[in-house]
Amino acid sequence: MAGVNDSRRSPSLPFTVRLKLAAFSLAHRRDGSVRRLLVYLGDLHAAARRRPDAAGVRSVDVTVDASSGLWARVFSPSTTGEAALTLPVVVFFHGGGFVLFSAASLPYDALCRRICSEVGVVVVSVNYRLTPKHRFPAPYDDGVAVLRYLDVNGLPADLGVSVDLSSCFLAGDSAGGNIVHHIAQRWLSTAASSPPVSLRLAGAVLIQPFFGGEERTEEEMSLDKVVPPLSLAITDYYWREFLPEGATRDHPAAHVCGKHVELAEAFPPAMVVIGGFDLLKGWQAKYVETLRWKGKPVRVVEYPNAIHGFDTFPEIADSGELMEEMKLFVQEHSTKRVA
Repeated sequence: MAGVNDSRRSPSLPFTVRLKLAAFSLAHRRDGSVRRLLVYLGDLHAAARRRPDAAGVRSVDVTVDASSGLWARVFSPSTTGEAALTLPVVVFFHGGGFVLFSAASLPYDALCRRICSEVGVVVVSVNYRLTPKHRFPAPYDDGVAVLRYLDVNGLPADLGVSVDLSSCFLAGDSAGGNIVHHIAQRWLSTAASSPPVSLRLAGAVLIQPFFGGEERTEEEMSLDKVVPPLSLAITDYYWREFLPEGATRDHPAAHVCGKHVELAEAFPPAMVVIGGFDLLKGWQAKYVETLRWKGKPVRVVEYPNAIHGFDTFPEIADSGELMEEMKLFVQEHSTKRVA
């Protein structure tokens, strides 16, 4: 797992993907910092659409906490052929290093539509607060707030489908994968003192999660500046923006590997997705080892030719295969089998 020889070659990517990656690279300076005007201009948003799209998916925005501006976008299948089904729920957290994107960003709106349609679930995409205005632990607080909201209030009655909150999955890519880990731990650590009403965490899907530490892994060194979209300068910048002032990358928010890591007894089964051309893959492998050492069930899904963020590019074949893997994982761990 997570070998270091992939830097000797380059991944084969569709031309459209290379163009998008080039645009992403332009949004960062050499020191990894973000050119915010370019990000603002390039981060195109999609509006929620109650009318079903070509795949039969519709969406609606739900306010979770008006005082903090926290909201989520809910994606559900149209009622045609789905009215009799009770569907699992996937609470999704987008990537972007805690700095970029939103639940309305085009790539993540499209990804959540695919998850809804191809995995067969209702997706709740969380528009958590971003750094540097909202540093650690704001995204974690927002994630827990969304789970509490769902536990007490459920989902809008006009979705047209019934949902099974006892089959609630957390999912996210990159920084969103980091958030998934911490939300699961926080939620389950407080369950004894504040038992949930109806929500049960059935599983966690961490797609190329953003973890790190002061130590440089072999993979970070060998893949730095070799394959877009990430470099050490960019990841270091993201951590500096997100972690508390003066904190190092060994802060518990970033460094979740090793015997010192605390995991709730009921930490859910995990699916960890690793890409062969992702410079973070060494940390992801260490995370898998930690889960296994702690006796937690974990399924590793590896894509040897995948770059970081491949899931947001439907042009990449591995992205479609990931949808199938997620569907199998959800089927396996749902209280009611997905059709």
